[in-house]
Amino acid sequence: MNNNQKGFKSGFVSIIGRPNVGKSTLLNYVIGQKIAIMSDKPQTTRNKIQGVFTNNEAQIVFIDTPGIHKPKHKLGDFMMKVAQNTLREVDLVLYVVDAAEAFGTGEEFIIERLKGTKTPVFLVINKIDKIHPDELLKVIETYRNKHEFKEVIPISALQGNNVPTLMEQITEYLEEGPQYYPSDQVTDHPERFVVSELIREKVLHLTREEIPHSIAVNVEQMKRRDNSDTVYIGATIIVERSSQKGIIIGKQGSMLKEVGKRARGDIEALLGSKVFLEIWVKVQKDWRNKAAHLRDFGFREDEY
Repeated sequence: MNNNQKGFKSGFVSIIGRPNVGKSTLLNYVIGQKIAIMSDKPQTTRNKIQGVFTNNEAQIVFIDTPGIHKPKHKLGDFMMKVAQNTLREVDLVLYVVDAAEAFGTGEEFIIERLKGTKTPVFLVINKIDKIHPDELLKVIETYRNKHEFKEVIPISALQGNNVPTLMEQITEYLEEGPQYYPSDQVTDHPERFVVSELIREKVLHLTREEIPHSIAVNVEQMKRRDNSDTVYIGATIIVERSSQKGIIIGKQGSMLKEVGKRARGDIEALLGSKVFLEIWVKVQKDWRNKAAHLRDFGFREDEY
């Protein structure tokens, strides 16, 4: 039911920042559910995952953009374009930085992009639990000298420190508006997409350095079995080389079994029912540079 009460606020907020600064961790903390995949490998978020936060005063629709970075191939170009377009579409931008990381060329690159947008920007300094409080003032000063931020808010997304203050500041900044989504809706992505991201997350966690980002997951089937509370899911992991296929399958299928076991736990929590998960691994050489393949795996330019 839409909330059109007087004083109710709503708006769209984009979360940007270099890879690994904790954008997904922040989104997951705020929404309270695992909707953006978390990995310590950079650039794992490819699509605009929207997290929807609703309380009695406001509805905040978060857009988690791909990490802004210098593109290296067609997928990189596409992700960069998505990030740039998102900045123009939202009411507020949260620029998340890592308090423990020194200011470098990556930050310069992003701040240059921010200078070209009229959208107000909050600087969110994450991972403050990793530094001494005295250091924080230096970090704030460094960034303030580079750009005019509307607000500077230090947080720890992992522990939740100061996140309520951030949410209050965002709400204060938004204008009165309608409730776009039902109160219990946390993401506008179809479940199939979230399922594919959860499987992808497990592969990245378990294979560590051996498997680069050249994997995609295609959920081909997702249906409830007749007269049962079990959902059948058939998914394919796409890799670029046969050697990667071997790593993901593992000795006597051990790695693939572990990926399936871990992913199934998260998917069951997401769907609230038992899941029968079948996963295959397929090689498609150089899929990242083939535009047709990018479209097949859900990276459609007209949608983003």
